[in-house]
Amino acid sequence: MDSATRSPNGFLSALAADDFELVRPYLRTVDLTQETVLVEVDEALKRAYLPHKGVISLVVKLAKGESVQIAMIGRDSIFGTFSALGDPTALNSAVVLVPGIASTLDIDRVRSAAEQSATFRATLVRHGLAVYAQIQQTAGCNAAHTVESRLARCLLHTRDLSGSNNLVLTQESMAQMIGARRNSVSLVANTLQQAKFIHYSRGHIEITDFDGLSKTSCECYATVKAHYERLIHPH
Repeated sequence: MDSATRSPNGFLSALAADDFELVRPYLRTVDLTQETVLVEVDEALKRAYLPHKGVISLVVKLAKGESVQIAMIGRDSIFGTFSALGDPTALNSAVVLVPGIASTLDIDRVRSAAEQSATFRATLVRHGLAVYAQIQQTAGCNAAHTVESRLARCLLHTRDLSGSNNLVLTQESMAQMIGARRNSVSLVANTLQQAKFIHYSRGHIEITDFDGLSKTSCECYATVKAHYERLIHPH
């Protein structure tokens, strides 16, 4: 089976045939159910997740109860890179943001494949760097950009990762995505709807004007996308 038809997950389909064989016998398919917590901070991550559909949100929880999203992982990548390459203890929580399906694999199997193959390890490192690039851009974005441009960025990114213009997102999950209060999210979502960029009703969001939403977004959407292209799809 060639890499293009092998898997709907970008990490798996990017692997050379020999590298894919290192993990293929151990892959299992699981449902990603919305709001399922895959790991909490300070827990040992036991399994890596490679979404086919759906989006995993990496979240930092603060002492007063606030939760802020620092990155998203979807069908183009893998959750568990850092645990496989370094320490298995999770540095953040991981929650299913958009429901879907994923391949899953014991972290020990991922680590073993990385130890056996330099090319597998290199692919894993590049995916880890792409997530790191997203984390640092998100930190800068949340500190410097408007709530409106941050929400536009996150909706566009979620669309890319999930492969759909139709998203089911609660106000609470959108507030986490952009590090803002829920009432701010409601006001900004209404502004984007009045501009006819989205249609928003009871947690259901349809992106109706991709170009308009792109112009509202800050440069961070394009910057993260460029990092991913360079790191994950090297020519």
